Amino acid sequence: MKLPHRRQFLHLVAGAAALPAVTRTAWAQAYPSRPVRIIVTFAPAGSSDIVARLIGQWLSERLGQQFVIDNRPGGGGNIGTEVVVRAPADGYTLLLATGANAINATLYDKLNFNFIRDIAPVGSVIRFPYVMVVNPSVPAKSVPEFIAYAKTSPDKINYASAGTGAPSHVTGELFKMMAGVDMVHVPYRSAGPAITDLLGGQVQVMFPTTVSSIGYIGLVGCARSQ
Repeated sequence: MKLPHRRQFLHLVAGAAALPAVTRTAWAQAYPSRPVRIIVTFAPAGSSDIVARLIGQWLSERLGQQFVIDNRPGGGGNIGTEVVVRAPADGYTLLLATGANAINATLYDKLNFNFIRDIAPVGSVIRFPYVMVVNPSVPAKSVPEFIAYAKTSPDKINYASAGTGAPSHVTGELFKMMAGVDMVHVPYRSAGPAITDLLGGQVQVMFPTTVSSIGYIGLVGCARSQ
């Protein structure tokens, strides 16, 4: 998105939040005058998808135009990012950028775009921590207990991620290095299906965001407290 469009977008969003009484018709006379796409580079049900849908609904209500969520998973987020890079620089195709975009700049030797050169930031949307979650069948109730179990069970622990190069993948590899354990990486197209398999026992551990996992953490906590 070129600088003038970016400034106009920020100005309109800020105005929409500060002046909710302004009619939708007044906003429609400027930007946006037609639906806007928000490209999510991972499959539905992951943290990026959840955040994009919440933000999209908020923008739709305040700017009077539909903000459509368009999931383009694959390539660790590179496929969706390239869609935005190749789109007209008119502000009607937005990218929900994630940590994966920064990781991919060093993970991949050759990309079809330069993220810093070809993508212009609009604004920060959200920050969230990552957590370690395990299937209840794993005989560990703390991180030290998990490390001890992993060291006595080499090559028997599979850890899921939202995709190769995703922050949950890098976090898992960092954990392996720091803890001195061996785990098999199983990449998915987003955190949603990865968590589904974690709950089903196909994988034993994952390092997701709180956005995609907090509901399940709460459910497990309530079940155990009973």
